[in-house]
Amino acid sequence: MNEKHGKNAFLFVIVCVALDMLAFGLFIPVMPAYLEEITGKPGEDTVLVGGLLMATFGVVNFLSMPIIGNLSDKFGRRPVLIISIAGLCIDFIIMGFAHSLLVLFIGRALAGLTSATYSTASSYIADVTEPEERGKAFGMIGAAFGIGFVLGPIVGGVLGDIDTRLPFFVAAGIAACNFLYGLLVLPESLLKENRRPFELRRANPFGAFKHFSKLPQVSWFIVGVGIFGLSHSVFSSTWSYHGEIRYEWTPNEIGLSLALVGIGSAFVQGFLTGRLTKSIGPVRTALFGLAVTTFSMFLFASAVYGWMAYAFLAVSAFGGVAGPATQQLMTGVTPKNAQGELQGALASVQALSTTIIGPLIMSQTLSYFAKPEAIVQFKGANFVLAGILAALAFIPFMEGVRANRGVVRSIDEEVKHGDTPKSAEEVAELAEANAAAEAEGSDTESTDTQTN
Repeated sequence: MNEKHGKNAFLFVIVCVALDMLAFGLFIPVMPAYLEEITGKPGEDTVLVGGLLMATFGVVNFLSMPIIGNLSDKFGRRPVLIISIAGLCIDFIIMGFAHSLLVLFIGRALAGLTSATYSTASSYIADVTEPEERGKAFGMIGAAFGIGFVLGPIVGGVLGDIDTRLPFFVAAGIAACNFLYGLLVLPESLLKENRRPFELRRANPFGAFKHFSKLPQVSWFIVGVGIFGLSHSVFSSTWSYHGEIRYEWTPNEIGLSLALVGIGSAFVQGFLTGRLTKSIGPVRTALFGLAVTTFSMFLFASAVYGWMAYAFLAVSAFGGVAGPATQQLMTGVTPKNAQGELQGALASVQALSTTIIGPLIMSQTLSYFAKPEAIVQFKGANFVLAGILAALAFIPFMEGVRANRGVVRSIDEEVKHGDTPKSAEEVAELAEANAAAEAEGSDTESTDTQTN
């Protein structure tokens, strides 16, 4: 670790991410009751508002993130990080006092505009740690993210049972403390000689999509990630509303269920994924995760009682191995000099699928089929759609495996044997050498036959 910045800077970033997710998780359990209070409408209608609020945040965030990233390269990480936390605090205060949807949408747009905490924190970590320490450091950020998301819904659910607006004010207080801590403790991590001018052309949010043409070997995998993201958005966009509409869950019960999601995810990501990929390889691990996710979605659709949904959370957690395993394959088949392009394309696809398109289609589906006037009233329809999308994700994934058969086979075998997977260039060179050897062997055999 760079001693110039010291442990306080690193600790702040870790605490910052944990508090950010804690504050974010506080209000999720109360959103159904909160929107019903503001609109005076039942959950079947307010879920549409919830989907639009999430999409508003997603659109503004998608458009502003490249700009904010460029600003942090020009002015440094510290001002961007502190302003992001301040924006989050203001958003929570707005939501706490809001009595109209217009004010609520303004608050969510502001949050999307300034929501750069996680990405800027990652850049900060890259600035203050040595290359060999970054894996551990990013792992600690992931752990902080998970801790915040587990504790947030639990605390938010308890507070929400007291008053639906209390979680927003507590979240604002946490964000305010985080802001003051950063203002007093956090040093700048990006040296002036490492900064660059702001360039608008580098702040194009759609720029990452041009990399599809530069990454033909991985495009099928990226399409699969996008479809899988659409499926998985059923949790972030409709889980709370689904619990309130179908099971009449209180904020406390919703918070508990979300905490179980976080605990299951932490267990799978931290304990199971590495062991499973080493045992059966990343291809089979990803297929296992896709299969479990598909099956789990249909289980949730069939869960007519709340206790069944809680029980099925234990099953669905194992589907979490699909993402890391697919990421391992994608980075393996991508050349070393194109890894940045891959991550940019992935971030854009995931943002569109999980925070914009997914919330809109999932909330629309739940709203329509939960109402008595629907062609068929079925309050689990959003999970049926999610299951279909998860099943469809198999198609581009398998196309990606076929298109990169040689590289994927090499990655699979080396991971299972505990070796460091070869890069795409090394696999290509090995394939050429094998082909040349086979051709030479064929020529020799042909010459021997003619001689005889």
